[in-house]
Amino acid sequence: MALETCGSCLSCLLIPLALWSIVVNVLLYFPNGKASHAASYQLPNYVWYFEGICFSGVMILLLAVMLVTLECNVFYRCCQSESCNKTYRSFISIVLALLGVAFSGYSCIIFTLGLIQGPFCNSSGGWDYIFKDTAGGYLTDYPAWSRCTEPANIVEWNTILLSILIALSGLQLIICFLKVAAELKRTLCGTYSVFVQVTNY
Repeated sequence: MALETCGSCLSCLLIPLALWSIVVNVLLYFPNGKASHAASYQLPNYVWYFEGICFSGVMILLLAVMLVTLECNVFYRCCQSESCNKTYRSFISIVLALLGVAFSGYSCIIFTLGLIQGPFCNSSGGWDYIFKDTAGGYLTDYPAWSRCTEPANIVEWNTILLSILIALSGLQLIICFLKVAAELKRTLCGTYSVFVQVTNY
């Protein structure tokens, strides 16, 4: 019952998560607040996928707005009966929530791969992904972080921001799963009650 009642709350939670995802992803383009590295394309390749801006950002934001709109009473009635209208809205909500699962899940995978690969930085051997062969082991090898001389503190910058993006997209994924479950419960319970009324007649 709580899951069904909180369906609209879940949709509203997606909005701040999507906005934060956009903001954090934008920060990845400006290590230490400088735009010079973005202008010269001295950033990790995963950053240029725009996952936090497009998929877990704008797309999730649009889906959240549509889900909230569907739950409003001013939604256009597509059927003659109220039960048909509610079932139709639940079906659309399930489709939108499943799209949210796909978008947030894909973003979470890309962010994780970017974190494992490590930053694109300048070292004694020139610009390269110097941690790409460590399979993410560099994350606990703090002395090795000093091998990246430029941009300054790039390992910390990438690690913190990508971890935040993974957490944000992970929360979006969980919320969209819960939204699907809530709408399925609402649809199935509504259908069952209709069947009971028909058999009573």
